[in-house]
Amino acid sequence: MASEYSLTVVLEKMYENQLGLEAALMELVLLVEQQGYEPVGENAGFNHQGLARLRNLEKD
Repeated sequence: MASEYSLTVVLEKMYENQLGLEAALMELVLLVEQQGYEPVGENAGFNHQGLARLRNLEKD
């Protein structure tokens, strides 16, 4: 099955929607942590830091 979107297009869309993706990820993490899966929250923290670094690079 051929993909409708190329990797380049998908990455560009992710870049354009960083804040929305970050908010959705954090909401998901909070829900999962409430269910007792704390390692997921720790891993998401690293993702959150990575997104923050990308935003800082964009500002420079």
